[in-house]
Amino acid sequence: MVAGLGEAASDMDDLAVLTPSFRGDAGLFADLHGSVLANTAPSVVHHVVVPPSDAHLFRQYEGARCTVLTHRDLLPRHCVSVPHASGLTLNLQRPWPPVRGWVTQQIMKMAATAALDARAALIIDSDAILLREITLDDLIDDGRLWHFRRDAAVTADMDRHVLWHDVARRLLGLPGVVSPPAPDYISPIAVWDPTVVRSLIEHIADCTRRHWINAVGGQLHVSEYVLYGVFVDHVFGWMAAFDGPLCHNYYERVPLTPAEALEFADRMPPDALGVMISSHSRTPPHARHEAFSRCWQRAGGASSNRATDAFARPATGWPPWR
Repeated sequence: MVAGLGEAASDMDDLAVLTPSFRGDAGLFADLHGSVLANTAPSVVHHVVVPPSDAHLFRQYEGARCTVLTHRDLLPRHCVSVPHASGLTLNLQRPWPPVRGWVTQQIMKMAATAALDARAALIIDSDAILLREITLDDLIDDGRLWHFRRDAAVTADMDRHVLWHDVARRLLGLPGVVSPPAPDYISPIAVWDPTVVRSLIEHIADCTRRHWINAVGGQLHVSEYVLYGVFVDHVFGWMAAFDGPLCHNYYERVPLTPAEALEFADRMPPDALGVMISSHSRTPPHARHEAFSRCWQRAGGASSNRATDAFARPATGWPPWR
């Protein structure tokens, strides 16, 4: 059973929000953080994890509802952040190749979640926002915390996803390789249990006989979401699979025009919890905000009797750009 769920424990928070970020997404983080403040209880803290050289860009948000952590706070001493290198990390026990920024960010997501004293962590990427109020109770089904899984969504032509599955199986000591179609576990908004993440990193260390950060950081291709999902499904168990929609996503690396942004928003399932327009798309801020405003309006019209109906409560006084 997932520790803490359904139990009274005054010394443990119900819900925390976690976002790994960096200087390139500092401008986008403002929208995300505003949406977290508007759509979570006053007790919920938003934790942002950034490279040490980028921390000054996020200090303005620090306070009772936001903590700024740096890689230095979470990495062991043998891992050193490379200044002004977009999260690049040098592992002194295995200096070549350096741990790329994208992999470092995944490691930070796992390390920070493991350190949380909360029943659940809402992991949200910098380029996403929340559209509705959310509580821990909304993320539990039949006493079990959700984890995102979309069955048979990874097909044989999705080479990187298949590779991520195989790497996850290897790190977790599972035999064989994945045979597509396989589940997809990746979402810009995800629900993780800190207790499960602690078990995950211990399991990786036991299976690889290495510090878990060395094992994960030594991979050229790895996905933290696939690691968590495969671990839950094949090792840990007792979680409630949920296929969304947690987040309405635009992953393309092509900017959206204002008209295209509105078309994207109009395709959003009305009961989605949030929306993401990839920072890699370089969509102009005014087009992003037009899309976000339209999504917020659609969220306000949600009406269903599904479990996600708990999300149908858009906050008042938000968003600022409507």
